[in-house]
Amino acid sequence: MEAKLFWISMGCGAYALFLRWFLKRENWLENKKFVSLMHGLFYGLVGVIIGSLLTSYFEKPEVSWKLMSGMALGGFAAGFLWGIWRGVSAEKSLKMLGEDLEWADTGFSAILLAAFIMYFFVQAFKIPSGSMRNTLLEKDHLFVNKLVYGIRIPFTFKKIWRIKKVKRGDVVVFRYPADNKNNMHYGKDFIKRAIGLPGDAVEIRDKKVFVNGDPVVEPYVNIANQYTIPFEADFEGQNSFQESWEKGLAAGFFGEGVRDNFGPVVVPEGHYFVMGDNRDHSFDSRFWGPLPDTHLKGKAWFVYLPFNRMKVIR
Repeated sequence: MEAKLFWISMGCGAYALFLRWFLKRENWLENKKFVSLMHGLFYGLVGVIIGSLLTSYFEKPEVSWKLMSGMALGGFAAGFLWGIWRGVSAEKSLKMLGEDLEWADTGFSAILLAAFIMYFFVQAFKIPSGSMRNTLLEKDHLFVNKLVYGIRIPFTFKKIWRIKKVKRGDVVVFRYPADNKNNMHYGKDFIKRAIGLPGDAVEIRDKKVFVNGDPVVEPYVNIANQYTIPFEADFEGQNSFQESWEKGLAAGFFGEGVRDNFGPVVVPEGHYFVMGDNRDHSFDSRFWGPLPDTHLKGKAWFVYLPFNRMKVIR
């Protein structure tokens, strides 16, 4: 979302620069088509902003693209016709485009500031599924502390100024670890709980989690299905399972067979083993492998909506 806001702010800034250049050509202010075209571009930009906000409710990229394109074209058409209707006198044109310029300048600074805050400090996040029940419920709105695990340098995976390391039990938000753009989860944000840290040996026996051989006390876990799926694997050795898991092939080989009985595996350096609190209905490290530290976005911090569920996340 922060990247989208950044490019929208750049669009507002570019339009403002272009409009300033246009306003210096005083003879153009009496040309109905030119003035209406500039006004249409402004409303098209407004359409892009509204469309980008609405697209957060749609998971399919083709739907989002069609919606944003429709809003942009609709906004342009409305602005163009509005400019034609308001007249062509230089005084009216100057007033109308002056208002557009003020809004474009405001949009540039305000949206850029929002993008800066969301990229480096705090981001709003909405729970998309029930994988974290009952700690977090579907449609809960929360703030994510993006500063605590370090600031990511733009256009890289490097981080600086890390305040804290991830601790076992932290609820973390991250970008799904997929490089293939055809993956249905590519680019999406997930939220899970950190169970295994780098170097930890993680194993699950009949739904019970063991880290380094010791059972983990998990008062937050929700077990929705008491039935235990047996794990039947034909591997030549532990290294074979470890290698397959690190490559994200566990789900492809065993499906839900790794849900209740898993491992043991050793979490690689620079990675984490994460799981949803709703253990029987969570797509997590059991299925797609270890989470790279580079994909971490931040720590889930505070639920602010709905009001009756406001709380610090633990």
